[in-house]
Amino acid sequence: MPDMLVNLSHDHSCGDLIAALKEEGIFIKRAMAPDLYEIIAFVREQFNEKWAGETTKAILNTPASCFIAVKDKKVIGFACYDATARGFFGPTGVLESTRGKGVGKALYLKCLCDMWEQGYGYCIVGDAGPVDFYKKTSGAIVIENSWPGVYGNLVGV
Repeated sequence: MPDMLVNLSHDHSCGDLIAALKEEGIFIKRAMAPDLYEIIAFVREQFNEKWAGETTKAILNTPASCFIAVKDKKVIGFACYDATARGFFGPTGVLESTRGKGVGKALYLKCLCDMWEQGYGYCIVGDAGPVDFYKKTSGAIVIENSWPGVYGNLVGV
């Protein structure tokens, strides 16, 4: 999949969405080191080992560049940036049974807002799977000839 570019100076706030999720008992928060093993177990079980490695890196950044969605004290989603490369969004994923409720959107927008606050002007959505989602949600545009980019030299792939 191609990479995509997002202009972070546009409004990517998600306060209303986060408030609505909170009413359903879903909380969006910055990942914390004490939650590392639970988060990584979730990523490993629901997605894959490569994403678990990237997520570990994002959690250990200062400040952590990983946000999680929690319901009933269990991780149900995650989103990272600055994991594989600076300025890159991803990986991200939501528990299949909770998809369609806006959790992924809230996590994505939370990351974009945080990137803006950290001084980034643009975000690259690496290996963008749902291209239409990123276009609609943040005005992302496809970066032509971007594949495989930073992912072209991974071990075992």
